[in-house]
Amino acid sequence: MIVKKRAMDVLAEDVRDGEGDVKIRWLITQKDGAPNFAMRVFELSPNSATPYHVHPWEHEVYVLEGKCKIVSEKGDVFCEEGDVAFVPPGIKHQFRNVGDGKLKFICVIPIIKSTPEC
Repeated sequence: MIVKKRAMDVLAEDVRDGEGDVKIRWLITQKDGAPNFAMRVFELSPNSATPYHVHPWEHEVYVLEGKCKIVSEKGDVFCEEGDVAFVPPGIKHQFRNVGDGKLKFICVIPIIKSTPEC
């Protein structure tokens, strides 16, 4: 069955251990029948950041709105609306809003290891 919903109708949850105002919307998950990947949208207010963390799975990220710095132990990368980024597994990282407005990005991860952290 095909599942359709409005992204903004999905509950925005607080991200634990984030800095400032960081929200996550779990758009597609196992509850929707997805066997392999979870799609999330993160929303960060200015000067906010996801936790600085590491895990054994990758991220595929698409910046929908705003500007961010992906902080990592391998060096920082700046992204803005329309940019995509790949964060390999095993690299400690964090997404930080460095713009004046809201930062929104899609982040896809394997469903087996899905957690609220990005």
